[in-house]
Amino acid sequence: MLRDRRSTIAFALYEVLIGLTIFAVGVLALGRAVQNCLSASALNAEEERVRQILSNRMAEIQVTPGFPDSARELKVDTGYGVVKLVQKSTPAGMKEGNIELAGINLVTLTAQWTRGGVMQSRQLQFYVYRVGAG
Repeated sequence: MLRDRRSTIAFALYEVLIGLTIFAVGVLALGRAVQNCLSASALNAEEERVRQILSNRMAEIQVTPGFPDSARELKVDTGYGVVKLVQKSTPAGMKEGNIELAGINLVTLTAQWTRGGVMQSRQLQFYVYRVGAG
């Protein structure tokens, strides 16, 4: 009878230990999942900031009279690090039949930055038309 009681207590102790182990593993997994979510959120905010920089520069170029600069380089401090913005503009070379359409430039904006020691970049291309350009 005493032996049955001891084995019951020992079995209950093992059940508690196994339960605590499962709980600890679950808490560690949950902590890792939260860390991954925070990292993904930070990466998303960084990408959104770069998209906003490209969008703002595109809007500036579109509203500025005259042709865009053929080459220009800007550095923007984002709070996540410095983003280098490279602008290149070339005549689009579009033709209708045998006639070249003047006044249309292809602008390429490239944002370059470093994340974790690895170079990242995003690019945006758009056309700018200036009336009376020739």
